Amino acid sequence: MKAPSRGWRVSLGKLAHKAGHRSEWLAAALLMLKGYQILGFRLKTRAGEIDILARRGRILAVVEVKRRATMEQALQALRSDQYERLLSAGQAVLRQRPSLAGHLLQIDIVALAPRRLPRHRPAVNRGRS
Repeated sequence: MKAPSRGWRVSLGKLAHKAGHRSEWLAAALLMLKGYQILGFRLKTRAGEIDILARRGRILAVVEVKRRATMEQALQALRSDQYERLLSAGQAVLRQRPSLAGHLLQIDIVALAPRRLPRHRPAVNRGRS
């Protein structure tokens, strides 16, 4: 008996990948309009992947892009464990790039939802006291 085709999974994966890239580009455009300089996309560190690394003045923003069915879901989508990984990834970038010494690290979210303008929430504070 022949196994079912996995072609549909590959197609869905490609669509999700493209949607993720579009979301990140929209988020980057919003950040640039707000005066941020984009330093990188999808940066890999041992702690995890950074969707967007951006700088404005002395602020170094590790930006997580979240696309969900509603804006509220997107804004609430960052879990505490993800926050901690992003914080560790941002600290690793600060250690590895001497040109960023003295910058203040913050974790931001750009939330996207269908038929809504992207929303930037700077300096989120997930699971921290």
